[in-house]
Amino acid sequence: MAISPGKDAAFFSQKSALSESPRTKKFPLTEEEIFYMNCRAAYLTVFKSSLENIISKEQLYLALQHAGRNPSQKTINKYWTPQTAKLNFDDFCIILRKEKPTSKAELLKSFKQLDVNDDGSILHTDLYKLLTKRGEKMTREEVNAVISLADVNADGKFDYIKFCKLYMTTIEQCLKTTVEKLEVDSKLRRQQFGSHTEGSPERDPSPVPKPSPRIIRKTDQEAFSNKGDSRSSLLATTRKFKTSVSFTITMGANSNRNSKLTEPNSIKEWQCVQSKGCFFLEEDGEIISHQYRMQIAQRSMVYLTIKPLNLSQVEGKPSPWLSVDTALYILKENENQANLQLMCFTELRNREVFGWTGELGPGIYWLIPSTTGCRLRKEIKPITEEAQLVYRDETGELFLTKEFRSTLSDIFEVIDLDGNGLLSLEEYNFFELRTSGEKCDEDAWAVCRDNFDTKKNELTRQGFMDLNLMEANDREGDPRDLWVTLHSMGYNKALELTEACPFVIDIYADKCKPRIKAVHMEACSGQLEKAICKSVLNKGDARVMDGYENIIVHTYKRDTWITSVIENKVLFMRWFS
Repeated sequence: MAISPGKDAAFFSQKSALSESPRTKKFPLTEEEIFYMNCRAAYLTVFKSSLENIISKEQLYLALQHAGRNPSQKTINKYWTPQTAKLNFDDFCIILRKEKPTSKAELLKSFKQLDVNDDGSILHTDLYKLLTKRGEKMTREEVNAVISLADVNADGKFDYIKFCKLYMTTIEQCLKTTVEKLEVDSKLRRQQFGSHTEGSPERDPSPVPKPSPRIIRKTDQEAFSNKGDSRSSLLATTRKFKTSVSFTITMGANSNRNSKLTEPNSIKEWQCVQSKGCFFLEEDGEIISHQYRMQIAQRSMVYLTIKPLNLSQVEGKPSPWLSVDTALYILKENENQANLQLMCFTELRNREVFGWTGELGPGIYWLIPSTTGCRLRKEIKPITEEAQLVYRDETGELFLTKEFRSTLSDIFEVIDLDGNGLLSLEEYNFFELRTSGEKCDEDAWAVCRDNFDTKKNELTRQGFMDLNLMEANDREGDPRDLWVTLHSMGYNKALELTEACPFVIDIYADKCKPRIKAVHMEACSGQLEKAICKSVLNKGDARVMDGYENIIVHTYKRDTWITSVIENKVLFMRWFS
């Protein structure tokens, strides 16, 4: 096979970095040696030794990506046919000679075909249509991952000029890191790779690697003509960028996982709905929370956030729950409630707010809140002085203390899920189930309505206060039942909220008004466990456990937590944070 030495000079733009070594100062590297240096660097990012073979499409895909290539599924299938069992390092080098890196000009040309206004941007709706319905189709989850990149998306538009710049920068960072890693590891640098070894100072000519029979089969001859259309380049580039982002986080480069959450510019024109809820810490350390159903009437761009709810606290007094990490998993209901499909989760962050932006089609969705529990745990510090809840005046009449009234007002804020300043029967029953384990029926609610302040058949804040005062009077001022309620809601004896974290969910949609309803309160369900596992498998980094080829550890890192899923190919999967 004929090789043109000057053909691959653009494989990495690393001449300046390589020229710093003592050897290259005295004996400048040829373009051929630079090519093989870069091949080594990419290969060792995936494998421990040159003696290891590529044994799957996934490994080939990953190795090509680390080499700065942009493989579509069609490209992978060209070199990995049903008859392929493995590829070696020489095969890998030959593929790299055939598959040229995508240039910035090629990317811009591909995107420009969709730029109807010639303003450097593409509407998200147009991008969805192209990427999900033409050519090598992407999933909606993959497209959402792209348009969730805060740096290149705004006001419902995808800034492809910024995207191309960020893409090329990410590739350069990845390639630079792989070469630098090889340069500092003398043991790896001296390894023999296929039929090529690093030359001595005299630089004996390096032999051209001989292709293995797997590469030059007649059935593969056509595969070496890489003439994909611009649409294939666009799709593959979008996929590549998503995976490059995942790679760079482990190498210390910028990544989508650390992208800052930003509101769409036109969000003031979108329709919004809000709901509150709470994480509660049980005696055994388990965490339960509200779970929700959301309805989207028509396909819309959606901006969704979750954050801890800031309650009215005494000035200067800390609110420890504000540091609790929160997440929201969005699952689509298909045929029934038991058949839920993970669509996305809130992986972008701006301080205490976690969010997600993307397109959702019409249908019913389940919103399942989650927290790692790292900052919501059982309190161990002793309380030296118990707060007073009630007192009697000089006439003997019973009253609630100012501190207790403030606490009850905060509890009212938490259980007023829709935030309308009133408690419906459904909202009040979440409170009753949490504190007493029983529900209030229609007859009991009618009695409540007749004896306490209500508005539109809903209990007011004052009515809620009077209801608790009545309970204190029924016990002749004994506060023990009141303390049961307070402990159930996460308060300690000093009236500090330490074992609960109230939160608020905001949902915006550009085409219709979403509807959301709290349906139950429960601990981490099987659906949530599946959602967490799938999100880590989709977004995380995978590594085979040393000595156990059937056990794979998938790890997804955030600046606030790390979640790992242990996959046993023979038995089961398990996750922990």
